[in-house]
Formats: sequence, C-alpha cells, structure tokens
Amino acid sequence: MENNLYKAAFKLAIFTISYNIIEGLVSMWFGYSDETLTLFGFGVDSFIEVMSGIGIATMILRIRQNPKSSKSEFEIKALRITGIAFYLLSVGLLAGIIVNVVNHQKPETTVWGIVISLASIAVMVWLMNAKKKIGKQLDSEPIIADANCTKVCVYMSVVLLVSSLIYQFTGFVYADVIGAAGLIYFSFSEGKEAFEKAKGKECDCDHC
Repeated sequence: MENNLYKAAFKLAIFTISYNIIEGLVSMWFGYSDETLTLFGFGVDSFIEVMSGIGIATMILRIRQNPKSSKSEFEIKALRITGIAFYLLSVGLLAGIIVNVVNHQKPETTVWGIVISLASIAVMVWLMNAKKKIGKQLDSEPIIADANCTKVCVYMSVVLLVSSLIYQFTGFVYADVIGAAGLIYFSFSEGKEAFEKAKGKECDCDHC
C-alpha cells in the first residue's frame, strides 16, 4: 500500500515538474515581452514549483532505494530545497518591484495574465488536493509542504488574475506592483514554514 502511494506521489512530482516548466517559460516570455512584472514573477514561481517537485521526486527515489534508512534525512533535504526556492523568488520579485517603480514601467497588456492564471487555477487546485491527500496518507511533511507550495501557486494565480483584471479594465498602473508584492508575501511565508518544518525534523532526529 505504502509503495503504491509513493509511486502515485512520484507521478505527481513528475507532472508538477513537466507542467511548470511549460507554464514558467510561457509566463516569463509574455511577462517579459509585455513588461508585466506579476506575470513574469508568476513564471519564475513555476520554476520554484519545479525545484520543489525535483526535491520530492529525489526524496521518493532515495526512500525506495534505501528502505532501511531513516526517511527524516531525505525529508529534511526536500524541505530545505522548497524553502530556499521560495526565498529566491521573494528576493527576485522585490528586485523587480524596485526596478519597475524607479523606472516608472507599466505593463503593455495583461490579457495573457488573465488566460494563464485561469488555466493555472484549474490545474493547481486539482494537483494541490491530490498531493495533500497522498501526503496525509503517507504522513509525509515534505509532500504536504509540496502541496502547500502548490497551494501558494493557486494563491499566486488568483493574485495574478485579480491584478491583471484591475489593470486591464481600469488602467491602474500600480496594480501590477501590488500583485507582485502579494506574491512576495505568500512566497516568504511558505519558505519560512518549510525551514521551520526541516528544523523540527532535525530536532526529532537529534532528540533536542
């Protein structure tokens, strides 16, 4: 039963990696060409999902290859990868906000932000629920953390959608910057939580 659950979790990780590479490239391309910071940041977040997915896939492979070894060691590494990825996104988005405000840049259009965010919401809600279900069945905090990473992607999709709609229909220039700030909040919060969980597992291993 456990082996089947790990197989299912591995397939979800591979899907996460594949889908987000495509979504990330498309989002970053249109975000760059239309000077849409929120869309570009959303594309970068897709590669954060890729990093998290790789961490989970690697963890599962190592657990299956070393069934007698402690799972905590592999889980701590997976959590740290997810945490680092979130912090990198936060720093990148903050730098983008500063550049946009200083240069008074504004998006050319946010139509692609609307299209991509709607597609992402549909896919990520399904993926989040599937990961969370398997994570709870396996009692695996890294898989649950990865599900939370996907949940943040859902939040970010909503932020992207709202900021895109506001700019598209009102022309409010700073809607894009405010949307990017929202992405930073979610990203930093989840990065901090991932590291806290990793630290908790270290304490369990060291009996501190």
